Amino acid sequence: MGIDIQQLYRDLHAHPELSFQEHRTAGIVAEHLHALGFTVHPGIGITGVVGILTNGPGGTVLLRADMDGLPVEEATGLDYASTARGTDTDGKDVPVMHACGHDVHVACLLGALERLVDERANWQGTVVAVFQPAEESGGGAQAMVDAGLFDLVPRPDVVLGQHVAPFPAGWIGIRPGVAMASADSINITMFGAGGHGSRPETTVDPVVMAAATTMRLQGIVSRELAAGDSAVLTVGQLHAGTKNNIIPAEATLGISLRTFDEPVRTKMVNAIERIVRGEASVSGALKDPLISYDEHFPLTRNDEQATLRTTAALGNVFGQQIIDPGPISGSEDVGVLATAAGVPLVFWFLGGSDPALAEALAATGRLPEDIPSNHSPHFAPLIRPTLGLGIDALVAAAREWLN
Repeated sequence: MGIDIQQLYRDLHAHPELSFQEHRTAGIVAEHLHALGFTVHPGIGITGVVGILTNGPGGTVLLRADMDGLPVEEATGLDYASTARGTDTDGKDVPVMHACGHDVHVACLLGALERLVDERANWQGTVVAVFQPAEESGGGAQAMVDAGLFDLVPRPDVVLGQHVAPFPAGWIGIRPGVAMASADSINITMFGAGGHGSRPETTVDPVVMAAATTMRLQGIVSRELAAGDSAVLTVGQLHAGTKNNIIPAEATLGISLRTFDEPVRTKMVNAIERIVRGEASVSGALKDPLISYDEHFPLTRNDEQATLRTTAALGNVFGQQIIDPGPISGSEDVGVLATAAGVPLVFWFLGGSDPALAEALAATGRLPEDIPSNHSPHFAPLIRPTLGLGIDALVAAAREWLN
């Protein structure tokens, strides 16, 4: 068939779609899977696509790629830059960009599947290809599981996946154990009593209440966690009011919490709720704040033995250019697939930036701080050699488990 992976990537990059809206992308994926001879199941978890190829007896490998873009306006200046727009879950018209590299993931997985088909005389077993929607919202993997993914596919021996990252192309980042943080999105509404801005004494000001809460929350990590523990707490949204001379009746906060183990997460959640309720109480709020939990990403935890085995296979391709990046504070939902199947997970990071950056990495152990990272409007992985190396990585890892 001969998929033009570079052209496919450019097309995917120019036409991103928001979470659970990946209809065009899913159609392209399904078309290529059919052409490669896979049994195809579309519409799993709304827009997810699954392909199955059995090539005799042997191991069963699940390879996963995510498909959704982000509500970001692209500023890369590329000739294939996205000008797409979409409608978010609040009904707002927003720009859309593949600012996290999921277009890389889809292109690499399709390229790897084509190579495995071309080389099937050299391996035996079953390949399960999962093209997952809505990773960015944290619900895509669970939606596929809830839709009966593992009733459709044979139980795999391992779940494998990769994520493009802003370090030099030609390098792989992989580690056993905790690879990425868990994440919680917490929405809080604080209730005051509104009134005229000239008479604050007749009100309970929720703006001041929310501002005090925001500052107090920043002390949890520095004052309540042990030095060896780690968490990231960000107040990413604070909304209140409609006019300068009106004290509003309520204010809302949007919190992002990331942690690396469950006891620390529990401690952070308890502290957040204590502080929010405490600030409301001392401010004289007329009713208790409303605290709701929205998106949740579990810890991404690589199985130790499976990771060592897969790393050895990747070493045959990348040599010594394999690093342990440490636990990453970003989050993923790929672990949901492995947990649901009851099998090991191995998830690694694929370098996508200028290979020349390897010199800076070797000399200082760090990369320049101005390198655009995932979720930046300037994020633009190099097509060459990133796509070819991403295909190499997936094929090497899959063949290790198929063989």
